[in-house]
Amino acid sequence: MIDINKNKSCAACTHAGAQSVTSVFTNNCPYTIWPGTLTAAGGPPLSSTGFTLATGASSSLSVPVNWSGRLWARTQCSTDASGKFVCATADCASGIIECNGAGAIPPASLAEFTLRVHGGKDFYDISLVDGFNIPISVTPQGGSTGCPSTSCAANVNAACDPSLAVRGSDGNVIACKSACLAFNQPQFCCTGEYDSPEKCQPNQYSMTFKQQCPQAYSYAYDDKSSTFTCPSGGNYLIKLLINA
Repeated sequence: MIDINKNKSCAACTHAGAQSVTSVFTNNCPYTIWPGTLTAAGGPPLSSTGFTLATGASSSLSVPVNWSGRLWARTQCSTDASGKFVCATADCASGIIECNGAGAIPPASLAEFTLRVHGGKDFYDISLVDGFNIPISVTPQGGSTGCPSTSCAANVNAACDPSLAVRGSDGNVIACKSACLAFNQPQFCCTGEYDSPEKCQPNQYSMTFKQQCPQAYSYAYDDKSSTFTCPSGGNYLIKLLINA
């Protein structure tokens, strides 16, 4: 499990004009993982876009108060014979530990944030639109009371349809593709004539994701039950729990 505890860098961070907050990442898993970060288009990258996090270790990042982007965790990473850094799930294919502006290669569980915009509200969600590799949760802390948590706490890999399964070298399922990734058809990708909430409806594959993780995005237009907001000014605790 990784705890990513987004703390205030100073008391003034709740006020307009504050420049950053501090995110503290702690790995409580019994093995090493490799978090990755990606800033949305047009924004500057964080001070680190990917790093190693050993069991019990912590790492801090400065995050701009108006940041928008996503984070995830890579698993089963190593350096191959040519010196290229590669991961079994959620790799960003940079060839090094830093992702340098590259996102996670699906399937990957994502925590997505748009912070301190739109009238002083934070927007956040857990997305399985790009598939699933590990359980993940987001819990607001401090700031306004009553802000909802969201999570995908189940191990979706255990319920993954065989046609969507990604298997490791030992034959075990290590990630679960989305139907869009697996079949590349408009009705699953919400593209072409299906590019609207009315036309793109839940399907048998997205419904399995939704049954396992009711609060997470299961397909592109799964907004009503999967987008969460909180008044700006609080902290966030993000947990990534990897099931062995």
